Amino acid sequence: MLNNAGVLMFRREETQDGIEMTFGLKHLSYFLLTHELLDLLKESRPARIVNVASIAHRRARLDFDDLELKTGFRAMKAYSRSKLANVMFTYALSRRLTGSGVTANCLHPGFVRTHFGQNNGFFARLGVSLTMRFGNAISVAQGAQTSVFLASAPEVAEQSGCYFDECKAVKSSQASYDEIAQERLWDVSATMVGL
Repeated sequence: MLNNAGVLMFRREETQDGIEMTFGLKHLSYFLLTHELLDLLKESRPARIVNVASIAHRRARLDFDDLELKTGFRAMKAYSRSKLANVMFTYALSRRLTGSGVTANCLHPGFVRTHFGQNNGFFARLGVSLTMRFGNAISVAQGAQTSVFLASAPEVAEQSGCYFDECKAVKSSQASYDEIAQERLWDVSATMVGL
C-alpha cells in the first residue's frame, strides 16, 4: 500500500468536513485509508505500507492547540506540518504492527518535477513552475524510485519504522521521534476521522 497526496495550498481551504485541506489530504487521508485497509493487509501478509513524506518535515513542529492552522496559515508551514505528521504516523503505526507481518516506512521522494502547486493562482503557479525548472527538480521516474524500492525490494521486506531518502534509511527530524506526540497525534487523528 502506497499513500501519496501531492498538493500545495497557498491559501487556507477546508474539506467538506470542515478540516484544513493540507492536513486533511496529506495526513488524515493516509491515516483513514490505512486504518480501513489494515485488516486486509494483515490477512495478506507479508505486506508493506509506504507513506510518502518529505524532507520538509524537518522544519516543522506540531502545535496541538492549532493543528489546522486556523491562525497564521502559511502554505509551507501547513505542508511541512503535514509531512511531519506523515513521519510520526508511520512510526506509531510501525509499533502497532510489530509481529503482524506488515511493515510501515516513509520516505522523501526528492524535489520532483510534477504539477505540484498548479491548483493555485497565476503567480503561485508561476513561482512553483520556475522553482521546478531552475531548482534541480528530478523526473517523476526518479522521484518514484524510493517508493518503488520500499514497496518491492527484498532487502527491506522486514524493515519497519524507518524514514528513507534515496533508497537508504536515514534519520528524520528530532521532533518526529517524540513518542508522546506521536500517540497524541494518533488519538487526535482518530477523533477527527470518526474512529
